[in-house]
Amino acid sequence: MKMTLQIDEALLARVMEAYEIETKTEAVHMALHEMDRRHQLKIFAKEGLGLTPEELKDAVDPNYRLESYVAEDEAPYGNTRPD
Repeated sequence: MKMTLQIDEALLARVMEAYEIETKTEAVHMALHEMDRRHQLKIFAKEGLGLTPEELKDAVDPNYRLESYVAEDEAPYGNTRPD
């Protein structure tokens, strides 16, 4: 489906670069899938984890890249704790 959207171009460019995404469409699809995944996990957490194996399988995007969401090493930022 074609549609016209007003999107923050700087934000879009940062996301595309960070995740090595080549098209704007792919970036929007990735964002929508991520928001849907988060919503599904909230539902599962609220209802408990009495899920069937098929429901658990459907809760995780097979293309999910865990390394993209791991916290950065704090070494580049130095020690910011007060003495």
